[in-house]
Amino acid sequence: MAVPKRKLSRSRTRRRRSQWKLKAPNWVLCPRCHGDRLPHHVCPHCGFYDGRIVVNHEQ
Repeated sequence: MAVPKRKLSRSRTRRRRSQWKLKAPNWVLCPRCHGDRLPHHVCPHCGFYDGRIVVNHEQ
């Protein structure tokens, strides 16, 4: 089993971990209502996806 021969310094560890970032979600416009939605997801405003209504939002 591989075991480190020397202890890694804090700066080396933190430098490596500095790349562990979260990305903001990539929002796109809904072609029907022009509201914000995630790509490849049903629009939360109008329920439209792939050229048809998937979720009915009648109130």
